[in-house]
Amino acid sequence: MYVVIMGGGRVGLHLAASLVARGHDVTLIENDEHLCGNAAAELDALIICGNGTDTKTLEEANVSEADVFVAATGNDEANLLSCILVKQYNIPKIIARLSNPDHEEAFKKVGIDDVISPELTAAGYLEKLITRPKVADLIVIGKGDAEILDITVKNKKIIGKRIGDISPTNDSIIVAIYKNGELTIPKADMVLNEGDKISILVKSEAVKDIVKMCTK
Repeated sequence: MYVVIMGGGRVGLHLAASLVARGHDVTLIENDEHLCGNAAAELDALIICGNGTDTKTLEEANVSEADVFVAATGNDEANLLSCILVKQYNIPKIIARLSNPDHEEAFKKVGIDDVISPELTAAGYLEKLITRPKVADLIVIGKGDAEILDITVKNKKIIGKRIGDISPTNDSIIVAIYKNGELTIPKADMVLNEGDKISILVKSEAVKDIVKMCTK
């Protein structure tokens, strides 16, 4: 997959590094020479020191060949303008970073559906870690209306029960179980033992009850 990223700051650089590590082709566009130098030293990718809101720079990056374009600068206006420009190249997926939630409607109006706010996402994640102290880890999915929780089984009421007897419910389903460090896709007849770690897909409004069921 070929990905063009505009913005060589923290978000853009980390994203580019992750994609390169997974074997994807990446071009990074950044107009700050210092950041370009940092990116060139850290990434096995094409670095273009230029303005991603300029058509010539985008064409230099062969944006018309891209599978994904990501506007990842900290400037909402620049991200919006670059997304508008690249829409003419019919790129399959365009993603924009958003710093100010008030600007989301403007992105939606021009047809940019994938709008991400790392700051808001991080704040939401931290809030959930604070309010869910018995959860080892979590992933927020969808539009924040569901989560995947990693929980260690401690409640004697479910220890010794079969997974099929407690999952799925209308609000949750056990999607993975770890025994002796090995991940297994759960089957209905598997028995839960004390200390087993399980991953549960759960609706956000039911998280409190599910955590209570597993750990009380």
